[in-house]
Amino acid sequence: MDKQFALLAVTAASIGFIHTLIGPDHYLPFVVMAKAKKWSLSKTAVITFLCGIGHILGSVVLGFVGIAFGIGIMKIEALESFRGNLAAWSLIGFGFAYFVWGLHQAVKNKPHRHLHDHGSDGPHSHEHSHSGGHVHVHEDKKKNITPWILFTIFVLGPCEPLIPILMYPAAKSSLYGIFYIAGIFGIVTIATMMTIVLVSLKGINLLPLNRFERYVHAAAGGTICLSGLAIQALGL
Repeated sequence: MDKQFALLAVTAASIGFIHTLIGPDHYLPFVVMAKAKKWSLSKTAVITFLCGIGHILGSVVLGFVGIAFGIGIMKIEALESFRGNLAAWSLIGFGFAYFVWGLHQAVKNKPHRHLHDHGSDGPHSHEHSHSGGHVHVHEDKKKNITPWILFTIFVLGPCEPLIPILMYPAAKSSLYGIFYIAGIFGIVTIATMMTIVLVSLKGINLLPLNRFERYVHAAAGGTICLSGLAIQALGL
């Protein structure tokens, strides 16, 4: 490997790490949905990994098509920008819809008081809600499409920095170089996604959030919606 490719490899790894770190859409949806849906760490890791693969492959395939047919980088980047807008609005729409549903669930499962009479002990009341296990039993019976929604959004979402990086080895007619640089970028991106997601989830699970349990779905939806808005507003 010559010095130029070595430098390009370091650049690909650095950009993959920074691009993922500053993009909340790469990890926040998985953290909040894992908490809301009570996914295990292993299930969260698998879903994050698969979505990361889809996220990278979408741009790799587009890059190969552009290289094979000689499409100019400006046109490819314009298409990537369109895909980015589509993915951001998908996050906003999904997040907002989930927020509304979660808010409805929180109101419906608001704790309420029951009065009981135990004879000589006299009447007494206690407060409880119908959230928790009762709700999740019904959710488990339904096919959970949330991972598929996230996967679809991540396939739509582009890796904007990847295609310009791939163009250099392509210009040198090096198929090996294209796979090598794309592989480094993909490995670092997915590894960063999974690390942030799992560490964040472990930290959240240590917090005493039981009192806010019924708001967890609304919070998840709101967070995903804000992630999409951040992408649109800040261009992350």
